Amino acid sequence: MAITTEDIKILREKTGISVIQCKKALEEADGNMEKALLILKKKSAEIVEKKSDRELAGGVVQSYIHGNKKIGCMIELLCETDFVANNEEFQTLAYDIAMHITAMRPEFLTAEDISEEKKSQVEALCKEEIANLDKSEEIKENILEEKIQDFFKARTLMDQGFVKNPDMSIKDLINEAVQKFGEKIQIGRFACYSLLE
Repeated sequence: MAITTEDIKILREKTGISVIQCKKALEEADGNMEKALLILKKKSAEIVEKKSDRELAGGVVQSYIHGNKKIGCMIELLCETDFVANNEEFQTLAYDIAMHITAMRPEFLTAEDISEEKKSQVEALCKEEIANLDKSEEIKENILEEKIQDFFKARTLMDQGFVKNPDMSIKDLINEAVQKFGEKIQIGRFACYSLLE
């Protein structure tokens, strides 16, 4: 199937990834846009893995304050160089993540940040919820596991669906940025502020 410049343009607009990489992905996918998106996503993960041991010496501190001036967030978005940190697209990414955090209020950055104590508390609560279900123990165990996963997925920033595109997790968004900017990118710290609570 012939790859048109319009196809490449559409894929580039969807991903922000370079024209060359979009063209290669479309060629590999025989022009299938969905397959090309999956190829780019896989490629992003491979690039992130290769860059995982690089030092983070640059970055920005970004904030988002909601229109009512009663809720907001401040984050660190880290990268390797000031060249990328000063890039307007990188700063927009930081702003979008701060806006996401303000909207979704995650408690944890990654699953590794969840304490064993918190895991035990959630497991106990979920067990109480399903205790009276008229199901086999095996089914109850599966339901329990799913409830625990759902609970933490909703509260872990990197696992949350991005508010601007719920089909993409924050981890996917960061991986895509690594591919786009060619540097290791990582969220450092974040804090939410609210006068509503």
